[in-house]
Amino acid sequence: MSSQPPRFDHRAVPIVLAAVVIDVIGFGIVMPVLPQLITYLGGLDLAAATRVAGWMLAVFATAQFFAGPVIGHLGDRYGRRPVLIAAMVGFSLDYLLMAAAPTLGWLFVGRAIAGIAGATFGPAGAVIADVTPPERRAATFGLLGAAFGIGFIIGPALGGVVAALGPRAPFVVAAALAAINTVSMALFLPETLAPEHRRPFRLRDAHVIGAFRPLFHAGNAAPLLLAWFLWQLGGVVYPSTWAFWATIRFGWNAAQIGWSLAWVGLLTVLVQIFLTRRIVGRIGERRAAITGLTAAGACLLAYAFTSHPWQVYAFFLVGALGALGYPSMNGLLSRMVDATRQGALQGGIGSMNSVAAVLGPLIASQSLAWGSRHDFDGAAFLVAGTLMLTATAIIALLVPKTLATPQARAAAPAAAVAEPSAPLPQTGD
Repeated sequence: MSSQPPRFDHRAVPIVLAAVVIDVIGFGIVMPVLPQLITYLGGLDLAAATRVAGWMLAVFATAQFFAGPVIGHLGDRYGRRPVLIAAMVGFSLDYLLMAAAPTLGWLFVGRAIAGIAGATFGPAGAVIADVTPPERRAATFGLLGAAFGIGFIIGPALGGVVAALGPRAPFVVAAALAAINTVSMALFLPETLAPEHRRPFRLRDAHVIGAFRPLFHAGNAAPLLLAWFLWQLGGVVYPSTWAFWATIRFGWNAAQIGWSLAWVGLLTVLVQIFLTRRIVGRIGERRAAITGLTAAGACLLAYAFTSHPWQVYAFFLVGALGALGYPSMNGLLSRMVDATRQGALQGGIGSMNSVAAVLGPLIASQSLAWGSRHDFDGAAFLVAGTLMLTATAIIALLVPKTLATPQARAAAPAAAVAEPSAPLPQTGD
């Protein structure tokens, strides 16, 4: 396979990737200061602050859960560009609100606003699906993950440095970055959804039940969707507990937390840029997903029992392969619906992610708080690692090596379509 960087099939792709980088910088920059800010505003110890942070993330995810299908369908009706620009405006206002928040209650309000704006990751994925041929979508979705990783290199490290100016300073910087993102997309982002692929906005479809409808019609992918859900549920342990766990176990300050998260982002980028295309191309999307989730689960279990700070960095040399999960599974799912439903599919996946993001922080934060009071502060990572390895087992045992696409089903003989046991076309594994 060629070692040259993948070419972009449309000029919108690098613009969306850059927007994701800026968005994640804004998110990551505030993570190192959350323990300090919550304990200060609430007058709480770290265990109690962990529980508050879990509920705060659950509020964020709940807002995203209800907004996701609406925004996904609006993107299918009016295009991706106006939806993405409006979301960036919301992010900028949200960070300004959180920078000035006088009480914990205002932080919850800010997280609700951010949840609504954050539902636009579905339309961002739809931009890639709009302009990228099916056979290259997994690799391009991998670049979306790399953009996320770049943001995580810069954001937490910058947050740890800016935190020296006070726990509110990172929120001001995040608001400025979101404003820059708004302007850049307004100037440079083209519309990617062709008029002939747009469909009417129907409120009866733009709700949390309708959002899942495209998923239930995605071939025989129910096991894959279940694995996706468990993978998301386990992965939420990082944003919901990392800063608190590192403070409790190692006594790290904001700068040390920021640098550790930057290491996570750096390795994620290296995997997505240099390994994703090679691994997916060599072993296929299904086996790549199994490899990635196995590595991620093993790393989480190792964190549950780590005792030295250097091990945090060493174990993620393996855990970084978990970055294969998103492009591999999303690449498979995106080929199961036609061009008119990509936004709805991404919105449905986003809503499923939001369910995991509602439950995950509560599970992780309660596990960490319980464990820290019972001399086992690795409980959250033990639970997360078990969920991740369960997802791996589901893919290995229940996801078939062949998955039908809409084009293949349309071209197949009627008898083959009607017969459940008929072999399905190969999709790269």
